Amino acid sequence: MPNNNSTICFIHFIRSSSSVSSHRHLAITCRFKPHRQREMTALALSRLSAKLLARKPFHSTFKISARNLNLLEYQSKKLLAESGVAIQAFRVLEGKKDENVLKDFNVNEYVVKAQILAGGRGKGHFDNGFKGGVHFTKDRSQVIPLVEQMVGHRLITKQTPKDGIMVKQVMVADSINIARETYLSIVMDREHNGPVLIASPAGGMDIEAVAAETPEKIHTIPISVSTGITHAQAEEVARFLEFKGPLVERAAAEIEKLYQLFVKVDATQIEINPLAETDDGRVISVDAKLNFDDNAQFRQKDIFAMEVHEDIDPKEVEAHKYHLNYIAMEGNIGCLVNGAGLAMATMDIIKLNGGSPANFLDVGGSVKEDQVLKAFQILTSDPNVKAILVNVFGGIVNCATIANGIVSASKIMGLKVPLVVRLEGTNVDAAKKILNESGLKIESAHDLDQAAKMAVKALG
Repeated sequence: MPNNNSTICFIHFIRSSSSVSSHRHLAITCRFKPHRQREMTALALSRLSAKLLARKPFHSTFKISARNLNLLEYQSKKLLAESGVAIQAFRVLEGKKDENVLKDFNVNEYVVKAQILAGGRGKGHFDNGFKGGVHFTKDRSQVIPLVEQMVGHRLITKQTPKDGIMVKQVMVADSINIARETYLSIVMDREHNGPVLIASPAGGMDIEAVAAETPEKIHTIPISVSTGITHAQAEEVARFLEFKGPLVERAAAEIEKLYQLFVKVDATQIEINPLAETDDGRVISVDAKLNFDDNAQFRQKDIFAMEVHEDIDPKEVEAHKYHLNYIAMEGNIGCLVNGAGLAMATMDIIKLNGGSPANFLDVGGSVKEDQVLKAFQILTSDPNVKAILVNVFGGIVNCATIANGIVSASKIMGLKVPLVVRLEGTNVDAAKKILNESGLKIESAHDLDQAAKMAVKALG
């Protein structure tokens, strides 16, 4: 039995297939004794989960979703509009230089919204003292001054970093008069092995709260991947959403278009909150959240090219290009490991030995020498890294590949920080020989505990 300080990781591979797309999920359940327990469902750990690992124990379970493509509000609206979904008319500006785009944009009231990947914009404030990332005006001459107050300044909300996020674009939209709000989403659901439509007449609020407090207001319909959503199903949902008279047919048509978009873009989720009924009898998708299947990137290149990295560490972006999973932390021992569970255990052992991990970096099982080089470049680009610990258990990965990559990277980069390597598994003897004959100052460890002690000691 493991002691109270050990980390136990259970890894499950779950696959569900459909004609829409193929979805693979890695479910990692880690129990940190005696107090920490978290469940993470992801192809790799999210930035949040890795940072939580470095903190004090919690008495709760965290469910962290897979990495998702990040799109700004106007980008999501554009995708909806391209599929014929009814949305608010809008324009996008980057400053006064774009004022010409408003010449043919005449509406009763304008809503001016800063575009960043964070909620709470309306109650936020800018670093220049300007209040609010969402403003309304009926005077078109006031739109540009509002845009100028936002673009080029950092918007700070409850969901942004302390310093806020730089606003580079502003969406100016038609401010519609909403008579009633409903909720609609289409998600890829493992339990049903395909897409499921979730609807509620209680829109414009937290759907989790609705489900908990008034479950009768939630309607779930599995959708056949072979036939798609039928018109009868769409009408059933529209009536459940309490649309009346001619609005039933209009709402049903919008629901069908949303499902067609879901299939077309390889989405794993389309959430419309609210799907609104306006005072002039329209059915409008006011706010949309779209998530996409990362496995479909090869056929959704235009969509993935729109990804916004405004609040992501550039090192994470660079790592993703080389199929590496990297998450920056606040310590000074850089970690290069294969496998999420082993990476978490490595960080735990470093902490137990008085050190502090500088990152989570999982090179995966099919790593090549050029990826090892890139991993070392990313690690050493962090000025806080004062030592590097490589911990590889070679099951799928060949230890000799890692060893050759380490030697090559050290020579190319002229590595200056202490390097501790622990290798075990496939071709480990050949790997150790490569390291020993390299002529480089590389400290080898027999096990993880020894490796962690050596890395901490190397800090001086």
